[in-house]
Amino acid sequence: MTDPRATDIEKIRRNGAFDVVVVGGGINGIGTFRDIALQGLRVLLVERNDFCSGCSAAPSRMIHGGLRYLENREFDLVRESLFERDALLKNASHMVFPLPTVLPVISVFSGLLNTAMNFFGLQGRPSPRGIVPIILGLSLYDFLTRKRRLLPKHKVFNRKQSLSFWPEFAPDLRFTAVYHDAWISHPERLGIELILDGEANTDRAIALNYAEIARSAEGFTVTDRETGNRINVSTRVIVNATGAWVDETAERLGSAPSEQLVSGTKGSHLILDNPRLLHALRDHMVYFENTDGRVCIVFPYLGKVLAGATDIRVKQAARVRCEDDERDYILGSLRLIFPQITLSANDIVYSYSGIRPLPTADVDFTGRISREHFTRKLDGAVPQFCMVGGKWTTFRAFAEQTTDMVLAELGIKRSLSTRDLAIGGGNGLQPAVKDRFAELYGTRAEQFRTDLTPIAGSDLTVGEVRSMIALEKARTVADVLQRRQPLAITGQLTTSIIEGTAKVMADILGWNSARIHTEVDHFVSELVHYHGVNSERLKE
Repeated sequence: MTDPRATDIEKIRRNGAFDVVVVGGGINGIGTFRDIALQGLRVLLVERNDFCSGCSAAPSRMIHGGLRYLENREFDLVRESLFERDALLKNASHMVFPLPTVLPVISVFSGLLNTAMNFFGLQGRPSPRGIVPIILGLSLYDFLTRKRRLLPKHKVFNRKQSLSFWPEFAPDLRFTAVYHDAWISHPERLGIELILDGEANTDRAIALNYAEIARSAEGFTVTDRETGNRINVSTRVIVNATGAWVDETAERLGSAPSEQLVSGTKGSHLILDNPRLLHALRDHMVYFENTDGRVCIVFPYLGKVLAGATDIRVKQAARVRCEDDERDYILGSLRLIFPQITLSANDIVYSYSGIRPLPTADVDFTGRISREHFTRKLDGAVPQFCMVGGKWTTFRAFAEQTTDMVLAELGIKRSLSTRDLAIGGGNGLQPAVKDRFAELYGTRAEQFRTDLTPIAGSDLTVGEVRSMIALEKARTVADVLQRRQPLAITGQLTTSIIEGTAKVMADILGWNSARIHTEVDHFVSELVHYHGVNSERLKE
């Protein structure tokens, strides 16, 4: 089998002149790459690791309108987020699904004054919200979607009704309010599908992972991190979509901003294997407040329970992990609302953490930092458009905003909108189609059924691994088992599966026994150090 990566690199070597180079293969960069490619421009996406392997691999896995943003008077952001949520429910129906959400409430008027003060710009740390301010917020939430409603309106239940449905809730409960948002099953996979959409039927769009770009005397140099080989490229425009690293990248590429653009916060999440907690959720997400005013979440996720999140300021961008105090914070928050359920660190099968690339803001409480996004143009020999802020829900709108600025810079009119464009395997998927392949790959499922030989007795097949290399640019064991498959995040990995996957990849990519050993050891080390995986569980 011809190595598709070698083919991509040869295309760049033959013609290194691009209209646009997008730096950063997180969801915002990927969305922009796709949009620019669909306009017919020659575009190169450069990602130094794997696609969606950084902050874009660490979201809450919610696709939501941002209920709490209403308190910050960010009505345009909420309106945009709700529109994009509904668009993803239609355009990515194989990965984005409705999520009924319950808010447990222990008071009537609490937080009303605080909410009003914050609404009028007198910001501070929030106090617990009673049912009255919650009803006001949910009513406004419903109002913003009144013309194109896809999901049910909110409902409010009294204590008796609430405890009959959620008997494990804390006994001081007085009300619950239920509304709907959405969740995404495999965000990293959706990123891959967006890339494939951008590359489809054209040689003018190339996405390259495990590569770096730097300034050079001739313009810019792209370095293949696998081989160390370098290729000279030129571009008319750069899009800086490196998230928490935007400021650092801007300076490295020759257009340092006059002031810091991004000042992020760290968010950590846990994946728990606790059947009693899973049952107690009754297929709902619980959206609740911790004692410090931070909003927390917990919901069913692929047979396990996802819980989060922390919100901690960071001074500089770096790779992060969920630390012990964050783990205890999240577990402690769950005990507040489910005091009868025993929870411990032994329930954790996986943890993850990332830095939210938020706009620089001078506020005391991190929850008050805006989740808005904007694109800042930096002048230079090659103009650079820096993407600041944003979240998974609004990636398409953010990409559209940035693409429109790039098109204006190049004097080109938009030829196609992505607003109603189905994504990858969601194109024409019928809801009745439900098997593991359809759930992961949508209408592309048949491309992955080529060899159904299972790897080490798991659901993962040899054909899937081969297709991930041939079609989805997988280069490492982590690419397959963490980002193109849910085996790692759902705690299903074993040493045998890891080794079996490495051997299949070795046959295709030409790895020797030493490389196989290195791949396996490195991946296990990453799981233990950065994702809280118990190495003994991998041997079970």
